[in-house]
Amino acid sequence: MEKQRMRKILFSLVCVVFMMGFSASAQDKVLMMATTTSTDNTGLLDVLAPVFKADTGIELRWVAVGTGKALELGKNCDVDVLLVHAPDAEEEYVAAGYGTERTQVMYNDFIIIGLQEDRAGVKGKTVSETLRLIAEKRAPFASRGDNSGTHKMELILWKNAGLAVPDREPWYIQTGQGMINTISVASERDAYTLTDRGTYIKYEDTMKGNPPLVILVEGDRVLRNQYSVIAVNPEKCPTVNNDLAKTYTTWMASEKAQKLIAEFKLMGKQLFYPNAGEN
Repeated sequence: MEKQRMRKILFSLVCVVFMMGFSASAQDKVLMMATTTSTDNTGLLDVLAPVFKADTGIELRWVAVGTGKALELGKNCDVDVLLVHAPDAEEEYVAAGYGTERTQVMYNDFIIIGLQEDRAGVKGKTVSETLRLIAEKRAPFASRGDNSGTHKMELILWKNAGLAVPDREPWYIQTGQGMINTISVASERDAYTLTDRGTYIKYEDTMKGNPPLVILVEGDRVLRNQYSVIAVNPEKCPTVNNDLAKTYTTWMASEKAQKLIAEFKLMGKQLFYPNAGEN
């Protein structure tokens, strides 16, 4: 009896040691990512993550925030990798040593949306003409106001139009929220807003193809919306899973992942365009 009891104890200890090793291994196979709200809201990551895990054995977990917040999470060593869309801020981030490399993986574009009635008469205008008309007519404009990639682009566009950001004007609504919520605020307040096309298509799909806000301004070269992957620098953050981040970067630039990105559609419309390898 004593031998049997000892065998059971020994067996239990072996199981505990095995499970501890298994848990550590599983933990090592979890990649933490900070990303922009558009990659999450559109459902793209829900499509890519399972395939990534099947191919590599790595579970991708992510938090969807504005690009500014995502970069801060990287600086604070809270994540291993970033998928973001504010090129100027990303280049500064890498130049400061917080990221090891910036790899372009896909793009879409920004658009300005508003009511079909288009009270400021901006349809078909350039972006600069549009913002000048909005300011002149004091037409409501909803801004994310959250230091996201979209907000950063909006600030650039006001500057390009030769205007100061109207942050003290009553018609300028700063939501401090993500893109879907900002579009909802714009709809409620009969306002114009800037959004990425992918999120707009998701919004359009949610509205069964009949959204209150429609595309009024598009096509300017300045409206290109580039997404890139950046691995957090292990020299700044020794605890990050840099090997897993590298694997994710390579996978996102692979022919398989690029094809999945190209094939991701809603309402028959392509939300993102792969461009790994482009300079």
